[in-house]
Amino acid sequence: MDMHSKKSGLYLTAREMESLSQVALGRKKADLVVINARLMNVYTGEILDNHCVSIKGRCIALVGPDVSSTIGRNTEVIDVRGKTLIPGLIDGHTHLALWSTVHEFLKHAMKGGTTTIITELLEIFPVAGYEGVIDFLESLKNQPIKLLATAPAMASISQTVAGVPPEIIQELIDREDIVGLGESYWQSVFQAPERFLPNFETVLRKGKALEGHSAGARGDKLSSYAAMGVSSCHEPITAEETLERLRLGMYVMAREGSIRRDLKTISKIKDQGINLRRLILATDGISPADLLETGYMEYPVQKAIDYGFDPVTAVQMATLNVAEHFGLDHVIGGIAPGKIADMVIIPDPKTIRAEYVISNGSVIVQNSRLSAVPRHHYYSRESLNTVNLPEKLDADDFKIRVNNDQRSKKVRIIDMVTDLVTREIIKEIPVIKGEITCDKDKKLAKIAAVDRTHEPGRIFTGLIKGFKLKSGAMACSAAWDTSCIIVVGVNESDMALAVNRIRKLKGGIVICENNEIIGELALPVFGIISELPVEDIAGHMEKIKTTIGKLGVDFPDPILSLITLTGASIPYLRICEEGLVNLKDGKTLQLFSDEKEIG
Repeated sequence: MDMHSKKSGLYLTAREMESLSQVALGRKKADLVVINARLMNVYTGEILDNHCVSIKGRCIALVGPDVSSTIGRNTEVIDVRGKTLIPGLIDGHTHLALWSTVHEFLKHAMKGGTTTIITELLEIFPVAGYEGVIDFLESLKNQPIKLLATAPAMASISQTVAGVPPEIIQELIDREDIVGLGESYWQSVFQAPERFLPNFETVLRKGKALEGHSAGARGDKLSSYAAMGVSSCHEPITAEETLERLRLGMYVMAREGSIRRDLKTISKIKDQGINLRRLILATDGISPADLLETGYMEYPVQKAIDYGFDPVTAVQMATLNVAEHFGLDHVIGGIAPGKIADMVIIPDPKTIRAEYVISNGSVIVQNSRLSAVPRHHYYSRESLNTVNLPEKLDADDFKIRVNNDQRSKKVRIIDMVTDLVTREIIKEIPVIKGEITCDKDKKLAKIAAVDRTHEPGRIFTGLIKGFKLKSGAMACSAAWDTSCIIVVGVNESDMALAVNRIRKLKGGIVICENNEIIGELALPVFGIISELPVEDIAGHMEKIKTTIGKLGVDFPDPILSLITLTGASIPYLRICEEGLVNLKDGKTLQLFSDEKEIG
């Protein structure tokens, strides 16, 4: 769908209005009619028996028990024989710019009834800038379903990439396919309001949404964050956290995806007798393996029903509620005249299994078979060359040298409390031949962040405990919220080999042991996306998990555990090319605890 075309944008044209009006009055015939349906009306909460829907072009012209006046010789008629008709599903918060290309992702996501996706862009901006963001937005155009985005807010522990210039935010927010500003981590906003608030004002003046990220905020701090105009959050993990945000007027996106599955605990809110029209279902991203195994938005909707939500409420949470939050309910989110014809035929209200998927007025899926093919986008040369290390690295680049004759140093260490959460510990480490090494403590490994874009080759090396790596090294160019390659290893030569292999692949995930490459997945698009089919990506990632498992790393998702170590959203000691960063105060720290903070 070309969001910049008047014919297929987010507003009806005068010609479309006239045509729909004529069909509704029986003066013109519909292109497609669905008859004998149980229609789920998300506006009133009713399920209406024996209802029909007439479609002209991409929009709905007439809804009711009798639409016979709109059926002509050339009208396609689908008799659903008492099956249920619901609006097309909407994912209001996800991350499409990771692992698979959009067209490969859509081959699977479309089958379950998703007809609109709203994605973040924060992965692209640090490594490819405005031009890269525009290239990615081009990949969203002219697809069988509607793909929209939020502009990157760019909360980052790296001062080099933190924030987005106001002129770029203005350029992006003026676009029709940009529906708001993406997630802004509340701690980052509090620590540098001068960086974020002018962009918040620009977005609000345009009448678009500010997407939140308020994990850990409560009471006055949460109210302060909401007072800045932030109107949603996908981070609550309990019914209590959800209720606190709903009471502040925020939309809450209950997350049921690959990073977290919070819907089960949040579902207790259904028993509290409150209005749930600001509760939304979202994935926050889904892995290739999960996409193949569970599908896309049909999965959280089905889980909501299984957890006891009324089926109409569950569908509202993935249709009208999302559309209203983003100010899109004038065209999507429900089945009514003047709305874009995005609809899904399912067996009954409690069974979210798509038999037909209608998007933009056309059947795109029938019985799990695609009748519309996602468009393949060809990325620019620049987007395929974002790993710009000037030269190969060697083992010496990952050594931690001490400049004096001290026998030991107090070292800040990233300690993995869980597979994602870290803390800071300080430990006295012996200095051997002028170096800090891991040789005497098998629980420690080295960790390094290597800038691949802004100051290519700039490296900061530290120590990490609890990653459980016993041999070799693992590296990935899809490090969160930065322009870094992140690498963990117990051998400097393997660390260098892994990063050098990523340099050659133009992005990827690489595992090395004993100076040999033993596992890899190329990610040449922005250094974060593979060009392989989803099935192949899932297969490669499973092999990587198995391979790194043999080296001691037994996390549920070792790739995620690695790439989040640069992120600005998960507590609390992180690393980037500039140093270690304490998320509690945003300060950049030196490796040695007796040295002054960097900033």
